[in-house]
Amino acid sequence: MLSSFVKINKSLIFTAVLCLFLASPACSGGILIPMDLNQSDHLKAYGVVYRCLQQGIKVQWLLNFRGGSFLTDEDQKVGQLCNLRGVSFSVISEGDIQSIYGQIESANMERIELEKAPKLAVYVPPTFDPWDDAVRLALDYAEVPYATLWDEEVLAGALSQYDWLHLHHEDFTGQYGKFYLNYQNTDWYRNDVRVNTRTAQKLGYKKVSKLKLAVGQELRKYLFQGGFLFAMCSAPATLDIALAAAATDIVPQEFDGDPVDPGYAARLDFSQTLAFRDFSPMVNPYVYEHSDIDVTQAAAARGANNYFTLFDFSAKYDPISCMLVQNHVSLVREFMGQDTGFRKTKIKPGIVVLAEVAGSEEVKYLHGIYGQGSFAYYGGHDPEDYQHLVGDPATDLRLYRNSPGYRLILNNILFPAAKKKQLKT
Repeated sequence: MLSSFVKINKSLIFTAVLCLFLASPACSGGILIPMDLNQSDHLKAYGVVYRCLQQGIKVQWLLNFRGGSFLTDEDQKVGQLCNLRGVSFSVISEGDIQSIYGQIESANMERIELEKAPKLAVYVPPTFDPWDDAVRLALDYAEVPYATLWDEEVLAGALSQYDWLHLHHEDFTGQYGKFYLNYQNTDWYRNDVRVNTRTAQKLGYKKVSKLKLAVGQELRKYLFQGGFLFAMCSAPATLDIALAAAATDIVPQEFDGDPVDPGYAARLDFSQTLAFRDFSPMVNPYVYEHSDIDVTQAAAARGANNYFTLFDFSAKYDPISCMLVQNHVSLVREFMGQDTGFRKTKIKPGIVVLAEVAGSEEVKYLHGIYGQGSFAYYGGHDPEDYQHLVGDPATDLRLYRNSPGYRLILNNILFPAAKKKQLKT
């Protein structure tokens, strides 16, 4: 009798152990979120991945595999989330996963572990401006949470709370976007001037340009200490212009009440800048341009039917650059902005060019390291609106859910989530 009982218990124990083994993560397979042309909504997919990281679900970014696909642990929550947001996915077996790993090992591919959901912030003025921010549109559509902050919070040290910061249609030179000629009498322009002036006075600065310089220097400090900065449109160039002009005055009287320093050109210090060098600020208040870094005029002359080319990087030896250009296409349609792209001859040595318009001076997308942190700059204003004008309605991303131009924006929010030891090259 006792012998039969022991045999039954051994059988039960064996069955229980076998079930636990089969149910373990190593044998349960996973969920593949493809990012090639089979994906129904590329932009929402980034939001799914971000949500997975928030919930502690393991995610791997499969660089160069099917457009930069994502692989998660098999979890009912992931499938439910994909279904809810209209994102294509497939449940795959452990054998399928090992087959994918084999492909990755033998090709220009790599798998990057994403560790945590980074804390995101966007630099947003408290004014109502008649244009939209493509990054906020992308984050909102993808359902990725972010905080907003402006000058007072930046100068109070709030940046230390965030892993990633975005700047868009900003003017760190204190010239209000150089909209003076066409918009000086509009309500929104006057309100911008009023709010910026009051903020400068409140924080102890005599001029808006001095306030913006202090903010720019704080942004540079944030980078040096390990932050990640992503910027588009006029923000990249005006940040460097302000930093270079810290010891001089490049702001015309129409903006700050006193004339430009006649010797400003000799007093520019390019050792203070992040990405650009040897540029010339445009100090005419009636010219809608900040410097010769920008290539908007040449881009406009080429017309709308042009593309920029994403460079191909080694996934195993340069995973940072490779992550930032993950896409389901290699050619992306050109789009304009106050700063459409960056003149190649004005870019500092050591900066990585991620995308350019072939046969031209235009660099569309770049990446650089500064101290412990890094930055990525993307020229233009809205990837799905070739010439977004002041007052135009915001782009409806429900119509552009597979936008390769917007994908480049969202690659950047996952970069800070990557396991740091895998990024050392």
